Amino acid sequence: MTQTGNLVSTDWLAAHLDRVRGLDANWYMPDDPRDPQAEFRAAHIPGAVFFDIDAIADPDTDLPHMLPSAAQFGEQLGTLGIGTGDTVVVYDNSGLFSAPRAWWMLKAMGHDQVFVLDGGFPKWRREGRAIESGAAAPTPHAFTATPRPGIVRDFAAMLETVASRTAQLVDARSAGRFTGAEAEPRAGVRGGHMPGAVNLPWRSVVTADGTLKSPADLRAVFAALDLDAPIVTTCGSGISAAILMLGLHEIGARHVALYDGSWTEWGARPEAPVVQGS
Repeated sequence: MTQTGNLVSTDWLAAHLDRVRGLDANWYMPDDPRDPQAEFRAAHIPGAVFFDIDAIADPDTDLPHMLPSAAQFGEQLGTLGIGTGDTVVVYDNSGLFSAPRAWWMLKAMGHDQVFVLDGGFPKWRREGRAIESGAAAPTPHAFTATPRPGIVRDFAAMLETVASRTAQLVDARSAGRFTGAEAEPRAGVRGGHMPGAVNLPWRSVVTADGTLKSPADLRAVFAALDLDAPIVTTCGSGISAAILMLGLHEIGARHVALYDGSWTEWGARPEAPVVQGS
């Protein structure tokens, strides 16, 4: 069952479904009324469990779905039936939106055997593949988390990075939010972007059918970046930044980190410098 890269196809997952652990990492923006857990209970890939991005998170901060401690993460993953040696496939109901966040979280906790289902649950359903419904009842396993701080950035590190210009900053938000022309969805957060950041909205790396673009197309999207130099991805709250990270990994970039607090933290901190306009 050897698998390389960070993506798996629906064909691959169907052929290995009994040997992997599926994580439904569906999540929606705060202003979207849909209920990810209800959708999971209604229909999901056989054997999958629900990975709650908002619950597998640091409880001691007001920032949304921040990476939790290693101990908490290991306990919660183990409760979901995920073991340290398991091969994990994450997916979502949008095709390719929130699943990369769960992929990054597992990577940040030292779990390398994790892959994203290209096209997600929508592609799986379009192809008429098996689904099941109801709540999951996994058997608990032991999951040992070993943090990998090199792919995570916090506020202090970002202040230093912005001041020293030691990494390329890539913002996955929409152009309107990046320039400040469009209001932020969270109260108390300024519009604009970090000094030196470039704007690459996450939709620019995803096709209309919810799959990741081809390597050639991804290279064109990221043409302005030096793939051999450090890159930090950011967005509104650390969700879509992981989509850019996934795309960068697929074309060979390896010095990539994600700013966990992203704009929700940066835009609300008065000491953080903000640029408005393009």
